Amino acid sequence: MANNSKNNNTKDNGFNDFKNFFASCWGGIIGAILGLIFACTSAYRIVIGIIIIVACCWAGYYFQYNKEKVKNALKNFIDKL
Repeated sequence: MANNSKNNNTKDNGFNDFKNFFASCWGGIIGAILGLIFACTSAYRIVIGIIIIVACCWAGYYFQYNKEKVKNALKNFIDKL
């Protein structure tokens, strides 16, 4: 009996370790699974396109509302060249 309960306790600890690992790293695990799906289905092209569109929208918004700051930064960059 004692040996049987020891084995159950070891199995429970293993399951608890797995649960703790999954609970602490679930974002990375889901990300890896999605990455594999995107890579295998060539869906990464769509994702990259969406990222480029969002980045360009953000840049346009930033440039519109920070004209002077961008203008001075570009001027300083060109002067260094």
